Order: sequence, then structure tokens, then C-alpha cells
Amino acid sequence: MRIEVVGAGPAGLYFALLAKKGDPRHEIVVRERNAPDATFGWGVVFSEETLGSFRDADHTTWAEITETFARWSAIDVHFGGETVRSVGHGFSGIARKRVLHILQQRCRALGVELRFEEEVPDVASLGSADLIVAADGVNSFVRRADPEAFGAVELVHPTKYVWFGTDLVFRAFTFIFRETEHGMFQVHGYPFDADRSTFVVECRDDAWSRAGLDTASEDDSIAFCQELFAPELAGHALLSNRSLWASFVTLRCQSWHRGKLVLLGDAAHTAHFTIGSGTKLAMEDAIALAGALQRHDVDLEAALTSYELERQPAVERMQRAALESAAYFENVSRYASFEPVRFAVNLLTRSGRISYANLTQRDPELVRRADSAFASRDGSAAGRTFAPPPAFVPATLRGLNLSNRVVVSPASHDDAEDGVPSMAMGDRVREAARGVGLIASEFVSISPDGRITPGTPSLYDEAHTNAWRAIADRVHEAGSTLALQIGHAGSRGATRSRRLGVDLPLPEPWTLLGPAEMNEADMERVRGEFEHAAASAAEAGADLLELDAAHGYLLGSFLSPLSNLRTDAFGGSLENRMRFPLEVFEAVRRAWAGPLAVRIPATEWAGGGFEIEDAVVLAGRLATGGCDLIHVATGGGIARANPEYGPGYLVAFADRIRNEARVDVVVEGRLWTLDQANTILAAGRADLVVLDYAPTS
Repeated sequence: MRIEVVGAGPAGLYFALLAKKGDPRHEIVVRERNAPDATFGWGVVFSEETLGSFRDADHTTWAEITETFARWSAIDVHFGGETVRSVGHGFSGIARKRVLHILQQRCRALGVELRFEEEVPDVASLGSADLIVAADGVNSFVRRADPEAFGAVELVHPTKYVWFGTDLVFRAFTFIFRETEHGMFQVHGYPFDADRSTFVVECRDDAWSRAGLDTASEDDSIAFCQELFAPELAGHALLSNRSLWASFVTLRCQSWHRGKLVLLGDAAHTAHFTIGSGTKLAMEDAIALAGALQRHDVDLEAALTSYELERQPAVERMQRAALESAAYFENVSRYASFEPVRFAVNLLTRSGRISYANLTQRDPELVRRADSAFASRDGSAAGRTFAPPPAFVPATLRGLNLSNRVVVSPASHDDAEDGVPSMAMGDRVREAARGVGLIASEFVSISPDGRITPGTPSLYDEAHTNAWRAIADRVHEAGSTLALQIGHAGSRGATRSRRLGVDLPLPEPWTLLGPAEMNEADMERVRGEFEHAAASAAEAGADLLELDAAHGYLLGSFLSPLSNLRTDAFGGSLENRMRFPLEVFEAVRRAWAGPLAVRIPATEWAGGGFEIEDAVVLAGRLATGGCDLIHVATGGGIARANPEYGPGYLVAFADRIRNEARVDVVVEGRLWTLDQANTILAAGRADLVVLDYAPTS
């Protein structure tokens, strides 16, 4: 087979040598527009797992690469005037030029033809090849010659970065955070040989502009960064290699091949540099593509399909982690008030690849410090050498003491007759309450016409109050506390039991209320019903009250611009759409003296709907008015919503609301383990965690 490779970066060279090694009969030519020693980065980093793949693919290149590695196992986080070190991570770095030299020499030894400083005018000029491999980077001319064929989508990140080198040799993977009058600047630094380190400076676009770097020369940028990070550089210089400010682009392609064209490495995908995986992913692509060609021999389409099926899922997982990591650095100012140890834990767990349990294995001393710092915030660790994991640290909300930060919400199953909770529900609640800090009810209706289904538990007369008092007694006997969530279903009411499906209307529904139908008298009545339910919850012995303003129920439907089409003072702008829910909140706050939570939507998953920016504003208003806890939810009654569910899918929303609105937050959403809870709490992404509940019987 005649194979043309466009681009002599690590991906193209590694594929060429592996394909030639796999079948010496292949005629392989690598074409590169630049000189052999031209490279626009400094060092690259590989994990132990990646090195294992290299060893198995070609022992010769693996041996040469590992001979010159700079190795380290620590991460240093410079923040708030302190340096927090975490150990047990295991990195290996090498100069990018050295990697290219090793791969070039191996290609030549195997008989691969390398042509440098040769421009490929167009794809048609390579027409005689049996296979064309585009390894020419994120700006691949091969891909861009027919972008629709590959379904390419590019996301430009809202930060600027510049890739320097330095003659300072770091002893750890180093993060430096510096708050300035322009905004936060951060450094990602690591050694790659005995004499030099990589030194990447990153900041948000607006900070970059305010600092005048949008008009700065290369020398001016070096001078600015050397002065800004002078304490850490300690007299060492920054080095430039066409080091210009740029915006990172995350590239995704729906398809990686068409006919005899195939994309490799950055030509097919990119992963943000904050997890250091670009070269790793590219070389792993090369291993997979060469292996697929060898397995499928003359069947090119089968080989390229096999390559794509193998690599796309792995790359997509890495891209998701990279996007989480990038988002962290894009919004790192959110955590400027954190103490250094919590800041470091938040940083280390940012992409989801390191959890609390994993960090405990790597660095038990750092976790001990983090546990102690977490527990000491409420005084529970005073004088103690060791503190419990975050999930087991007590919490206090407006005088209510929770024994731990785990919340469980046993389902109601629509089995309340005339709105009165059943004995079966009481049994489920008692079982769930063992060892749990807070038991949270599901939706409890404030009125007959506020029910979701005929079996929705309610709280609007003495019978309901007495039934909830019995349940509260069971919860307290089990050593836990009870939260009652009150709400009005609005236009999502009068539906059949949820066992039969969601939002299936009753044959004979009761009268429904929504933003369009409600007049002033209706609003006054509903406010009064919420206030009465709050007073009844106190009589029933509830410890915490939660007001439901999410999921497209009545209060949530007022918040949504998709369901609230009013043109008066209760519709239109966010300020107007919040008016009625805030009035209800104020009425409930008057009737309820204890801790008060509000469940709000973080997004409706629908274009033009209520979004996270709105949620931050609403949470701030609620906190100012006396809300003690925000319960983060998503979705609503919008049929055209396009939700994105996954493990911990609400955590990023909770993090933003908590740390921008400065309010305590409880988070749920496909969370099952104490490790997940401890990770979220230790990193300061939430204050309480709802774990999905599975009855033991």
C-alpha cells in the first residue's frame, strides 16, 4: 500500500513508523511544510499508562524516549501566599524536539521517506496514494478542504494562553495563581529536561485585554509575565519560541474518515492543554490506526472504521474531562475566597479523573489536612488531629444541627390517599433515615388543586399535619432530621400516577393554574396556601422546609420565559418573572422560622429558557431574603428540552451557584457513593449531597 502522511508531528511520524514496522511492504511518505527541527511548543508530558502503550507498540522508541525523561510525582499549587504540595501522581516530561528527533530517526531506520519543507498544494496532488493520513494539526488543510464530510465542530475557549519555556527547572508540576487588577492569571509549569521547564500563562480574554496584552509585542508579553511571576521565577528567564497569545480550540469531528482519507491526532480532535493530553491522544491514535491496518490487511474501509470505533469513545471521554478542566481555569476566580488547601483539592479534582478516594491513596497527608480544614470551619475539629471525611462532618443551618451531610429522598410512589401519607411511606422514610443527616420528602402539595397526581402527599389540613407528625417522629427516633418540600404543581398537575408514565393527564382533571390563567385573586390565594402549609409543617415537626420552584411546576413556570408569557409586572424580564416566586418565598419565610431551602432550576435544557446565569441571580436574591439553602435542579415542563444526564450532572451547576451567589447548596443527580459525596464537599462544590436511595427490601 502507498501511504501519504501529511504532517510530521508526533502523530504522523509515530503512525508512519508503526505502519512500516507492521508491514515493510508499505511505501510510506511523510510530508511536512516546516524544517525537521521546527516545533512551536516546549515539553510534553506522558502518564505511566501511556508509556505502557508505547512500550508495547515499539520498544525501540519507548526506550529512547524514557532514557531522557524528567520524572516527578508532585504537584505544587501556589495560591493565597502559600504553596500546597500533593504527591503520588507520577509524571514524565520530555522536550518536544527530542520526541520528534527520536521519531524521525526511527522512521528513517525503518525505511519511511521523510520530506521536510515541502508544501502539499492540495489533496488532489496526493491522488495516487492508497491511503492519505491527515496529521497536519487542528488547522488541517485536508479536513478543511471538505469540512462537511467530517462534521467538524470547533469551540473557541474564552481564555488566552501563551506557551513559554524557562531555564528554571521545576521540581513538581506547578500551578501558580496570581490575582491582579486586571483579573486572574495562572501558570501551568513542568520540567521536561535537566535544564528547562514549560511555562504556560493563561488568563481570561477580558483580563488579557485590560492588561494591554492584546496590543503587546512578543518581548512586551515576556516582560509582563516575568514581572508578574517574578517571585516564582526567582531571577530565571522566560524563553520564547514564537510564543504568541492564542485561544485554544476544542475540535470534534463526527467522522474521522471518508474514502481513503483519514484524520489523525489534532486534525481529528483536540483536548484542552490543562490536562496535557494532546500528544498522548495523537500517538495513541497512531497506535490504533496502524493496528487496524495490520488486522484488516487489504480491506481499507474495515480498517478505518475499526480505528474510528476504537478511538472515538476514548477521545470523547478525554475531551469531556478536558472541557471540565478548561472550565475550571476559565472561572478560577470563582474560588478566590477559598483557603489554599481547599483550593488545591478543588483544582486536583476538577476534571473528575481524581476523586477523594483516589487522592487518599495518592496523598493521605494532603487528605488529612483537607479533612481537618473542612471540619474546622464549624468548630467540630477543634483540638483534633484527625477529622472525619467531609460527608460525616456535622452541618448547621439556622440552628438546625445535622449529624452529617448526606441527604436521602425516598420516593413517595404516589400512594397518599386523599393526600394523607401512607404507613408504607412512613416505613420507607424510617428505613432511609438510619445514619443519614437529613431525610427529604418529595413534592408535598399545598392544596387539592396543587397536586401532581391524585396520590401526591399533601399538607393542607389537620389530617395531613397529623400524618406528617407521625413520620417526623419516626425520622427523629432514627436519629435523623426531616425536610418537607412544599409546592404547587401548576399546569403539570392532574396527571395519572407516575407508575404509568410522566405527565399523562387524568380523564377528568381538576382546574389547573399557570402563569397565563392566574389573576391577582389567584395569586393572593396561592400565597396564602403556601404560608398556611409552612405553618402546618412547623406543627408537623419538620426540621427544614423546602420550597419547590423548579421542574416546571407553578413557581418554576413563572420563572421560565418559555412558559411565562405574561406582559404585566409578572412576566417578561427576569426581574418580573421572579416577582411571584419571591413573593411566595417571603410569605413562607414569615410563617417558618427554621431553616428554609428553595429548589430552583439551573437550566431548562431548552433554547431561550431559564439558564444558569438566571439561576445565579435568583439564588443571590433568595439568599439576601433569608434563604439558607439552594437545592439545584434542572429541566421542567418543556417538551422540547434536550437534557444531558450523566453521573453527577448537576454538580457543575451547583458549584457555580454556590460560589458565585455565595449561598449554601445541596446537590443531587445520579450520585450513589460516599466517594462522590466526599469529593464534591471537599472541593467546595456543594454543602450537602443527596445520594440516590435504594431500599434494602
